[in-house]
Amino acid sequence: MASLVSIIKEFKIQAKDFSHAGESSMEIRDTLKSLDLETDFIRRISICAYEAEMNVVMHGGNGIISMILDETGVVVEVMDDGPGIDDIKLALTEGYTTAGVETQQMGFGAGMGLPNIERNSDFFEICSQKGKGAYLTMCFWTAMSG
Repeated sequence: MASLVSIIKEFKIQAKDFSHAGESSMEIRDTLKSLDLETDFIRRISICAYEAEMNVVMHGGNGIISMILDETGVVVEVMDDGPGIDDIKLALTEGYTTAGVETQQMGFGAGMGLPNIERNSDFFEICSQKGKGAYLTMCFWTAMSG
């Protein structure tokens, strides 16, 4: 594959907007599918983008998800102006959730979002402070096919 020109995409995420939840991560997936990238690489990024987007919809305030792609890899960043994460270590524990009953009744909030992101990204960092929102950085090293 020829040298990849940088692609930058940014999407707004609205808190509690379950009718549009997942659309940004699907656009990221579709952009990656249009390139000559390995299926597993696209799958890992899609999982992480979706989990992060859903966390903003469920827990955050409004937010932004962005994707930067170049020949070295993909960086997905997510920031929100929500309530923040009290205990990041606890939030990274499989099964731990602060999702409300209504959210869980819709099939979300199983406590796997951050653990799935951590497991599927090559580099993951989360910064958050109670009352100040959250900022996630996920990096994926490029796996070009062909």
